[in-house]
Amino acid sequence: MGDYKAVNIQVLKGLEAVRTRPAMYIGDTNVRGLHHLVYEVVDNSIDEALAGFCTKVDVIINKNGSVTVRDNGRGIPVDMHPTEKRPAVEVVLTVLHAGGKFDKSSYKVSGGLHGVGVSCVNALAKELIVIVSREGKVHKQRYERGIPVTPLDIIGDTTLTGTEITFVPDEEIFTDTRYFEYDILAKRLRELAYLTKGITITLRDERDPEVKEETFSFLGGITEFVMYLNRNKEPLHEPIAFEKEEDKIIVDIALQYNNSFSENLFSFVNNINTVEGGTHVVGFSTALTRVINEYIEKTMKSDTRLTGDDVKEGLTTIISIKVQNPQFEGQTKTKLGNNEVKGLVSKIVYKELSTYLEEHPAIAKRIIEKGVLAAQAREAARKAKELTRRKSILSSGSLPGKLADCQERDPTKAELFIVEGDSAGGSSRQGRDRRSQAILPIKGKILNVEKARLDKIFQNNEIITIVSALGTGIGDDFNITKLRYHKIIIMTDADIDGSHIACLLLTFFYRHMRQLIEQGHMYLAMPPLYRVQKGKQKWYVMTDHEMQELLKQIGKEVVIQRYKGLGEMNPEQLWETTLDPESRHMKQVLIEDAIAADEMFSMLMGDDVEPRRDFIFANARFVKNLDI
Repeated sequence: MGDYKAVNIQVLKGLEAVRTRPAMYIGDTNVRGLHHLVYEVVDNSIDEALAGFCTKVDVIINKNGSVTVRDNGRGIPVDMHPTEKRPAVEVVLTVLHAGGKFDKSSYKVSGGLHGVGVSCVNALAKELIVIVSREGKVHKQRYERGIPVTPLDIIGDTTLTGTEITFVPDEEIFTDTRYFEYDILAKRLRELAYLTKGITITLRDERDPEVKEETFSFLGGITEFVMYLNRNKEPLHEPIAFEKEEDKIIVDIALQYNNSFSENLFSFVNNINTVEGGTHVVGFSTALTRVINEYIEKTMKSDTRLTGDDVKEGLTTIISIKVQNPQFEGQTKTKLGNNEVKGLVSKIVYKELSTYLEEHPAIAKRIIEKGVLAAQAREAARKAKELTRRKSILSSGSLPGKLADCQERDPTKAELFIVEGDSAGGSSRQGRDRRSQAILPIKGKILNVEKARLDKIFQNNEIITIVSALGTGIGDDFNITKLRYHKIIIMTDADIDGSHIACLLLTFFYRHMRQLIEQGHMYLAMPPLYRVQKGKQKWYVMTDHEMQELLKQIGKEVVIQRYKGLGEMNPEQLWETTLDPESRHMKQVLIEDAIAADEMFSMLMGDDVEPRRDFIFANARFVKNLDI
């Protein structure tokens, strides 16, 4: 205790805190955090658009790796701040919790509520240059790692207004500052353009000789967003959309049913994706179920009652709310907590949807027929589940006979390998670490759940075996706290059939056990393609490129074994290459972009052939290890 004195208390001033703990402010210092810098600057421009002062945003990835964000908004104020005694733009760029978002006369709604956005970007930038056009003058100032290195100078006259920020990420902070990914930025900017009706956002990449550029502008707003999400599916009707403002809250909703069996809902508050939902989603769901059941009772004179799951089967919905004072649960801003929003959304949805169904009886009939079929399938699934339970495969404490379980009972230390084929399953059982590694062999290709309801799933023995092994249950019974293994590793052959089986399994987990992916439990094993031996030395090689590099070093007088299947490896080889935690290669399955993930599963595994064919033609040149 004698060493713990006042001198040990450190005070971080200015933006030092951001540079000391960057992950607290932008998530991480890898790919996600790098792109988050761009989003923070763009969000300021979008807030200008929400306030009615900005119609155009340009995002440019420059040749030197810097990024420029330019808008035609009002421009950050440049006059002297009354208490800080320096230009307001400098205050915004260097002081945490400083900005116009707290002043509701400047911004009615905004995403960046805490005033840490652009100042964080400045703190984590090797260099940042801001150019402000307003009040007839062009102003410029340069910063290095958050510190002003030039005064705010007037560099010209102008009749325009707006803000332009160019920044270079700091290599002292980020693991890789060289490469902004065009596609990652494009997805977010497209989303913002859908959510901000009337804005035009341009993304331009000047790093390659062939400059890449896209413009995102959607006058239809979220109605076009819903159509975009359903473009690989078969819609049952034109989108239903309404936008209302009440009590200074704007409710903008678009929905459309399609021929799939899963719900697809994305919710936003002030353009922030509330991936965990919240009161706005609860209000919508409550009203939707009530409206459809009342319509059935009133129009069809039926006592059929549909559940929330029934009425949301095959439904794609965008909910976009604008709130002056949103209360988010947790620092991540992923769940809305405002109680007043629930009742307001419910009231608006009930009124608008009731009117729509009464005015469009043919569409109402199609929607209700789909819900009734979902209810019948749910009842069939319940009976199938009970039948399965009576056979004891899902009953408490029962495990499938083909599962070679591990000795470890702490789920955090246990791994389950889902292995393709009995041959590979046998080798894996012999080569594994029995203390912590369980092996579950499956035969062939499981059911494509993208084309099947839950009742069909309960008739598939391989899926039931997987569900039984995991212990979580499925459907209404799903409970992730009962998961028996915290690492679930899909292990298939490194060929086309193996990739197809992995895709079928991932489709099942994404559609029916998505929490396993969201909480980081899902992995793909990466078995090697080759075994190379020269004398007493041996190497396991993952790719053709690695093989060519290895042969350059050791010469071509080698014994090379090409593995087409896991069953070709003996237990010792499987342990060395794929099972041993010290040497194996695995990919963790994550959902970086839920919209893109849903789109990919729908395209690859859905009924519509045309988008799948286009995807194959567009990506055929990237295929590796094609079996012919």
